[in-house]
Amino acid sequence: NGRVMRATELLETEACYKCDDEITNLKAIMTDQFEAIANQSRLNLQQGLVNVLSQLERLAVRVDRRVNSMEERLASMEGQQVINPEIGSEPNPAVCCKQIKDNVDGAQDGLYHLRSPGGVVYETYCDMTIAGGGWTLVSSVHENDIYGKCTAGDRWSSTRGSSRNYPEGDGNWANHNTFGSVGSATNDDLKNPGYFGINASDVMLWHVPNDTPMSQYKSAAYLRYYTTNGFLQQYGGNMYHLFKDHFRIVYNGGTTADNGPAIPITWDNGNDDLRMSLIAPSTVPQVTPGFVQFRVFNTERAPLAVCPGVRYNGGESDALCIGGAAYWPQSAPSQCGDFSAHAWSGYGTHTGWSSSRLELESVVMFFYR
Repeated sequence: NGRVMRATELLETEACYKCDDEITNLKAIMTDQFEAIANQSRLNLQQGLVNVLSQLERLAVRVDRRVNSMEERLASMEGQQVINPEIGSEPNPAVCCKQIKDNVDGAQDGLYHLRSPGGVVYETYCDMTIAGGGWTLVSSVHENDIYGKCTAGDRWSSTRGSSRNYPEGDGNWANHNTFGSVGSATNDDLKNPGYFGINASDVMLWHVPNDTPMSQYKSAAYLRYYTTNGFLQQYGGNMYHLFKDHFRIVYNGGTTADNGPAIPITWDNGNDDLRMSLIAPSTVPQVTPGFVQFRVFNTERAPLAVCPGVRYNGGESDALCIGGAAYWPQSAPSQCGDFSAHAWSGYGTHTGWSSSRLELESVVMFFYR
C-alpha cells in the first residue's frame, strides 16, 4: 500500500498537465486492487476465526469430559476420609518406638518400622507397655557355643580367636556394623541401626531362653528390668557412644578400679533374689544385685562389656558379665567368647564358677527409650 501511495504522489507532481486521463485510469486500477486485497484479507480473517473457534470447541468438549470424570470420582469418595499412613508403618517409619507411643493411640507391643538417621528403614520390636512403653529393641547377646572360644558367632567379643593382636576384638560395641534380625534374636546375635542411631535416655534388659519365638519374647522373659535416671544422656545418648567415647572395651585398658558406671534398675519381672539364684555361686560374694554395669575389667585386665542385673565388686567378672574384647590371658582362650567363662566349672552345673543352665542358655536383649 505504501508503494502505491508513493507512485500516486509522484504522478501528481509531474509536469504533465495533459496526462489527467492516465492518472485517473491508474487511480481506478489501484482502487480496484485495494478493494480486492481488503476483501481477501477479510476472508482470510474470517476463516482464521472459524479455525480458532473450532479448536476452542474441541478443547471445551475435552474439558467437559475431564470435569465430569472428576465429579464422578468426588461423588464416589463422598463421606470417605483420606488417611495418611500410620507412623511406624513401612511407608511412614518412625525414629524410635517412643515416637510411635507418643503419636499413636493404643499402640500395642509388636513389630514396627523405624528409620535411622542415615535413612535406613528397618523393622524391630517395640514394647509399648512396660513403665509407660516406647522401648525399642536394638540388640541381643547370644552365646551360640560356649566351647567355641571367640569363633564364628561371638560377634560381641571376637570371631578371630583369642589374640593380643586384636585388643578390641571385633569392636561391635563401638562401631556401625549391623547383624541378625528381630525374628531370630533368641538364636543369634542382633544389632540393628537403632543401637547407634537412636538418641535415648535409658535401657531395658530382658533375659529370654534361647530359641523363643518372637511372639513369646515378653512372656518368656524371666528377668525384665530397666533404668530410670536418664544416664545415657551423659554418655552420648546410646551404648555406641558410651563405649566408643567414654568406656572403651580394649584389653589392658584399665583395672578393676577403672570400671564403668553401675546404674540402678527397676524390676518389671523378677527380683534381686532370682537374679542371684541364677549366677555362678562363687561370684555371689563379689556382686551387688539391682544394677546394670558397663565396661568392667577382670583381674587380668580383660574387659567385659555389660554386667546384667548386678554391680561387680571383685575381679572374676568373666564368670558373670557378657561381651568384651579378644584376649583373656588366664588359660587363654578359656575365657574368650560372648559369655566368657560362664562354664568355667562345667556346662550349666551351677557350681563354683559356672552359672545355671538357664542363664547359660538365654539371650540378653537390650532396649532403648
